[in-house]
Formats: sequence, C-alpha cells, structure tokens
Amino acid sequence: MEADSTNLRPWERAGHHACARRIAQLEAENTALCARLDKIEQLLADRDRGAKRQAAPFSKGSPCAAPKTPGRKPGEDYGTKAFRAVPAPEQIDESYEAPLPQRCPRCGAGTLIATAQHDQYQAELPQRPIFRRFRVAVGQCTCCGKKVRGRHPLQTSDAVGCCASQLGPAAQALAVILNKKMGLSYGKAAQLLSQCFQLPVTAGGVCQALLRVAQRTQAQRDEIVQQLSTSPWLVPDETGWRVGGGMAWLHTAVAINATAYLVHPRRGYEAARKLIPANYTGTLVHDGWAPYDRFTQAGHQTCLAHLLRRCAELLEMCQGNKGAAGVVPQKIKALLQEALIVRDRRDAGAITAQAAVTAGVKLQQQMSRLTGTTKSHAGNERLCKHIWKHQDQLFTFLAQPGIDATNYRAEQALRPAVVNRKVWGGNRTEHGAWAQGVLLTVLETLSRRGADVAQWLSQVLREWPRPLPLPVMVASG
Repeated sequence: MEADSTNLRPWERAGHHACARRIAQLEAENTALCARLDKIEQLLADRDRGAKRQAAPFSKGSPCAAPKTPGRKPGEDYGTKAFRAVPAPEQIDESYEAPLPQRCPRCGAGTLIATAQHDQYQAELPQRPIFRRFRVAVGQCTCCGKKVRGRHPLQTSDAVGCCASQLGPAAQALAVILNKKMGLSYGKAAQLLSQCFQLPVTAGGVCQALLRVAQRTQAQRDEIVQQLSTSPWLVPDETGWRVGGGMAWLHTAVAINATAYLVHPRRGYEAARKLIPANYTGTLVHDGWAPYDRFTQAGHQTCLAHLLRRCAELLEMCQGNKGAAGVVPQKIKALLQEALIVRDRRDAGAITAQAAVTAGVKLQQQMSRLTGTTKSHAGNERLCKHIWKHQDQLFTFLAQPGIDATNYRAEQALRPAVVNRKVWGGNRTEHGAWAQGVLLTVLETLSRRGADVAQWLSQVLREWPRPLPLPVMVASG
C-alpha cells in the first residue's frame, strides 16, 4: 500500500515525489517500447508472409492512391519517338492487291470511284523451316593416308550416320537466346520452335544445342575474363543459385566493355578470384562484402545505395521511439546524400574536380567523427562499425571521376539471371552450370558491345573449329 504523502516528513515527501516521477517516466518509456515492439513484429510478420507468397513476389504493398500517368511524359526529355521504318524494304518476297469492294460498305448502295493508291508493307515470320542436305564428299590423302571430309560454310558439324540430322546454326542460336536471355525453359523453347517455326525439336535437343554452343564459345569466354584485368574499374556481385537442387552462387563482374559470370558452389574470395585477378589494381565498386577487401592492390568504392537502405530500415524501426536512436542514421543518410549532390554538381560542371575531392575529404572526416564512438543502440552500432571499417571506401567516386557511387551495374547484370532462376530454378547438373556461366558471359558481353547476338553465334557454329574474334566495343556503357 502506498504511503500517504501528507504524513511524510519533508525530505521523505521529496523522495516520494521523485520516485513517482521516475515511475511515470518508466511507464511512458515502457508504453513507447511496447508500441515499437508491436510495429516491428508486424513488419516482420508482413515480410515473412511476403517471402512465402508466390503470386506476387515483387509486390511493394498497396498501390499508390494517386499514381502518375503511365508512359513517357511529353516535352524535351521525351526522346526519339519509335515507329517502324517508313522506307520500303529492299526486297519484296510477296505482293498482293487490295481492291475496292463492289459497293460502299457504309450505305450499301453507292458505287466507288478509285481516287488514289497507297502501298503498305508487312514483315512476317517465316513459318516453314528450311531443310538442307549436304552431300559430304569423303576422300583419302595419298601422302598420309588419313580420311578427309568436305565441309560446306553452312555446316556446323562433320557428323554423319545416326547424327546426320541436326539443327541449323540460326536455330541453335535462337535456342540459346530463348533460354538464356528470354528465360524460357528447354521444354518451352522446344514448343515455341515447333509451333511458330514448324521445327520439330525436343527439350533434350535444345539442351544439347546449348551445351554445344557453350563448348564452342569457351575460348571467347576465357578471353572476356582476361579482359577484365585491363578495365580501370570492376563492379562485382553475387546471388544465390541452384545446381541439382543444391545451394550454389552465381557471381558476376562488370567492366567497361565486358561482363563475366561464374556459377560456383561457394560464395567467397576464392570464387571471386576466378573472375577478378588477385593482383587487380583498378577500382572495385561493391556492396561492402568482406571478401572483396582481400583484393588489397585494388581501390574500393562501397555501394552508397546499400548504406542508404540500411539507414532507411533503422529510421523505420525507430519511428515512435522518443529517444535519440534515429539521430545517428539520419545524420549518416544526410552525409551520404550530400556526397551524391557534390558528385552531380561536379558532373554538371558547377564545381571543379578538385573542389569535389576537397568536399569528399571533409565528408569523410565528418563521417569518421560520427561513427567512431560506441552507440547504445545495437542497430546503430552495427552500421557504424561497418562504415568505420570502410571509411576510406565511401567517397572514392568523388576523388576519381568515372567511378560509380553504387554497384547498380552488377545488380542489373544479375537481374535477368535471377528472373530465369525463378522460372526454372537453376541448373540440373554441373555441366549445365558451366554452360550457364559461359553463355551468360558471351551473350551479355556481345549485347554490351552492340553486336548482333544471333548472327555472331551462328557464325561461331559455322566456322568451328576456327576461332572467331569477339566484336569490338561499339558504344561504351
């Protein structure tokens, strides 16, 4: 039972009031913490349900109440309007007449008088496949006695007998594109070739075609990986993969004119080193993953987008908390955003490159003072320790023009593969995983260099075993 404060002595009454204030303060803090805990539990429950919900894996919640008008906005920034080419095609394969009807289709009584004639052009898919027969001549050398076969430029193999019936080079190239770039499974790719082009092929035939193309582009893939070492910067990243139902990792490294991939059973420095040389001296733009720090001869730029997302998550958790837990992530976010503003001003010519370097040094000093002390909030302490460890990797993009502030290039390079993984789950065998890395490397690099992927793959198959050089860079990205 509480004591009556009126019967207490003055010093006892003062202590009683202090205890009452302290109790009220603790009760208020407890109420705020309970509300914060309920909100965090609700967020965790929503994320758990979202991770298990397969109907809309990319859903971001309820739609906006006042969404923006879809499509590009009119004005100077609209860009070039796209439409089919107006000039007539150079070659006309079929020509048809579209005569006027006998009677007016509106009133049904009046006759029609021709007043003009216009041309319309239509591009259609060829639905009938081309069946070729090669009469392969066989001879024997009078000097060494070895058997020699003839070879036509359209052939992709010297096989005869039970293996005489094969897919043409264009069909094999299309099968590769359908599976690796468009994300169709072997069965769906075979179904499309059969229904749209009347080309009978099985899922196993598509798989064998992909393995054959991977084997014949292995040399080009190795050349692409070697070219990574000469790039002034690289953007690596990795994502989960599946091989035979087991856990694996898909690694990528993006350079100025090349992109390489590797499916590896582990995620670590040894896997990354198969794409990035251990003595690489350029700049690595990455997400702050610890194994990348083992490339000691390289410069580093940690991804600011990852840090900004962590700040946003901490601020979201700190909503409703009247303490100072949200002050630290808010200050870190402000410093990072200020660095991005400095970069934009430098790139726009508003400030000099040296001014950007000076601003980067000042921002790094402010960040070091902010993150160099121990924080009472566990989430803030983890973030500050990470930033303190990578404090010399935060503003490299201000000191080196041309270096990105985020690793968005690698994330974009992984995105199509991630979509394919969601469709058909990864690779079934180690051999398929090897082909996955080879074909993704070649296809993405060809696309970045502005080459005709289908034509180049078809030429590789026709000229095998003679090596086909990689196309040069058309437009740097």
